Amino acid sequence: MKFLITGAGGQVGVELIADLRRRGHSVVGTDVAPRPSLVADDVTWHLLDVTDAARVQYVFGNETPDVVVHLAAILSSGGEQNPQLCYAINMTGTYNVLEACRRFQTKPRLIFTSTIAAFGPGLPDPVPNEVSMRPTTMYGVTKVAGELLGEYYFAKYGLDFRCVRYPGLISAGKPGAGTSDYALFMYTSGIRDGRYAAFCRPDTRIPFMYMPDAIRATVELSLADRAKLTRCTYNIAAMSPRADEIAASVVKGVAPQAVAITFDPVEWRQKILDSWPRALDAGRAAADWGWKAQYDLDAMTRDMVPKVREMVARGLLPKE
Repeated sequence: MKFLITGAGGQVGVELIADLRRRGHSVVGTDVAPRPSLVADDVTWHLLDVTDAARVQYVFGNETPDVVVHLAAILSSGGEQNPQLCYAINMTGTYNVLEACRRFQTKPRLIFTSTIAAFGPGLPDPVPNEVSMRPTTMYGVTKVAGELLGEYYFAKYGLDFRCVRYPGLISAGKPGAGTSDYALFMYTSGIRDGRYAAFCRPDTRIPFMYMPDAIRATVELSLADRAKLTRCTYNIAAMSPRADEIAASVVKGVAPQAVAITFDPVEWRQKILDSWPRALDAGRAAADWGWKAQYDLDAMTRDMVPKVREMVARGLLPKE
């Protein structure tokens, strides 16, 4: 199958491209930035600003993909610093992508990536798939709207819209201005600098997932039999460790290297974290398309520490 990915130069996109190519699929990457060094030269790459409707339509029309994975977005921390830009990219950009898909005679399957930021405070623990959603950030507001807009296009135009709600993602790659990145920095800064002061309280608990699981979930949902799907949007889940539990796993995992992880909460970031769920119920995804995570906290640490060490040795981890 031919996949087209928006926002392909980001943390998720680079790893998704590699995974799809290993599976034998054709991939087209698009982003506002040039091709990242980690993306092979033989991958077709287009400079694409998703807020430019004419350009989106042109690229989609020329590439005629079977599946579009829409990753282009401003994340939570970046969105709070520039909510106007977040709205433009996450809302106008998503509308442009939906419209480009709708206009094809043979409509491509559209995979939309949502987030735990779409939820708000005061929800059950774990949070079920269907629940009242009252996000507290521009990022969350745009993701709820994107979910609902995609479901509208599914009902009105027959567009095969599928959405996966990511937990906080942890990867050895470059962070993307997400509020959950304190966990990633424990690994990267801890290994590179021997210390890290997390911008959250030690008792902070939100859902997390190791990137290989998130990539696999995205691909599995994109390839699932539509007849077996009972909805458009799915929670996925893996682990929900406290921040101090992540710190302990990192310290244990990098031994005998000395690592000091402390906590220095930043009020506006902590407020966002406290508004998010502590855990997600992924029962719908398990029932409809067999979702099951492969990595818990310590398994992630064992796999990730050598990768981060290699990136540090190669000078691929710039200062945050």
